[in-house]
Amino acid sequence: MTDQPAAAAAGLPLCITVSHPHPTMNPPDMAAVSPYLQSLQRRITDSVTAMDGAAFLVDEWRKAPGEPLQGWGRTAIVEGGAVFERAGCGFSHVSGPRLPPSATQHRPELAGAPFEAMGVSLVFHPRNPYVPTVHMNVRMISATAPGQAPVAWFGGGMDLTPYYGFDDDAVHFHTVCRDALAPFGADKYPRFKTWCDEYFCLKHRGEQRGVGGVFFDDFSEGGFDNGFAMIRAVGDAFLVAYEPIVARRRDTPYGERERDFQLYRRGRYVEFNLVWDRGTHFGLQSGGRTESILLSMPPLVSWSYQRTDDAGSPEAALRERFLVRKDWI
Repeated sequence: MTDQPAAAAAGLPLCITVSHPHPTMNPPDMAAVSPYLQSLQRRITDSVTAMDGAAFLVDEWRKAPGEPLQGWGRTAIVEGGAVFERAGCGFSHVSGPRLPPSATQHRPELAGAPFEAMGVSLVFHPRNPYVPTVHMNVRMISATAPGQAPVAWFGGGMDLTPYYGFDDDAVHFHTVCRDALAPFGADKYPRFKTWCDEYFCLKHRGEQRGVGGVFFDDFSEGGFDNGFAMIRAVGDAFLVAYEPIVARRRDTPYGERERDFQLYRRGRYVEFNLVWDRGTHFGLQSGGRTESILLSMPPLVSWSYQRTDDAGSPEAALRERFLVRKDWI
């Protein structure tokens, strides 16, 4: 069972698995996390503005008094830009009076405990079909049972979804992910890479969403400081991983064929988010902020019945060589 309190209140498509949080070795310093996340959001949106030339529409929101969850957030979005057809990046910081039962079935001592959650989540849908879509999020949640020390856990990751596959792009993206996690142990990249492959999979089609990246959840190993450092490492690595790919592909000529294939493949992105993404499900079912929950959706998309692509074509190569689980580095 899963629970996404931050996603529900904030409208972010976050996924927080709360199956077995472990006590942190040092008290959670929640006051340090929110400023970092807000700074991360600003750095990323500033960079996108520099790449695209379009300013973000910034929508600050606050949960109304009397709602089950309280808090605020900042949704920033570009639509119709020169480089990004849609680029959304959201921050949220919310709290609630008690963790839902799904969050405490393996930790009964946290039943009814108040909690605090915060995160940054983004999805960028480029205009040029040769530039891949990208997703990244980092998040934390803390809960305190009466008379007990607070517990906190973290989650995050990033993954790349190309429409036309390039080995150089996949290798670069995975190399940055590996290097970001290297200070936390040699096991982290292969472990979180596998987790990413397993999560971002369209099980009803037996197909990967993209070339993957890294994904981790319910992480509290080494205590609060270690977990916080890990989400900072992932957040800080995002632009390093993605900007060079955008710069390399943004001016590649394309025509109606490539655009048609891009819109068709975007349909797979929509399928994953609506059918499989746990954060989207929880947010919509719990009365979250719908506009922000669906921030990840592409602006235009299409579906084709039993589409087939010519053998040896770049479109066929995407499915055969890139939408499979493999070691890129």
